[in-house]
Amino acid sequence: MKENIIQVKSFAFAIRIVNAYKYLQSEKKEFVLSKQMLRSGTSIGANVEEAIGGQSNKDFIAKISIAYKEARETKYWINLLFATNYMEENAANALLQDIEELSKVLSSILVSSKEQYF
Repeated sequence: MKENIIQVKSFAFAIRIVNAYKYLQSEKKEFVLSKQMLRSGTSIGANVEEAIGGQSNKDFIAKISIAYKEARETKYWINLLFATNYMEENAANALLQDIEELSKVLSSILVSSKEQYF
């Protein structure tokens, strides 16, 4: 079976987010913003999985849309954690680069799916 790139990348990103969350909790004693980042950052892959198992094209598009929105939200939390000095520049930039790539792939999937469906 062919590897699903968005599935693999969103899962790998979720692992990075979980590790960033654990670091922020244990080392920076930051519990609120990091929890938001954890929720939205891990939700991306969960929604991708739901999209893959979707019952219709409309369901697929709806779940990919949610994954895209969660990616945008995650970007916000990463930027906020960096701007408030909870996250170092290198860590923030690495996560932002990953989320930007995920967002572009999700956006591309949305556009092509909508073109096929509508």
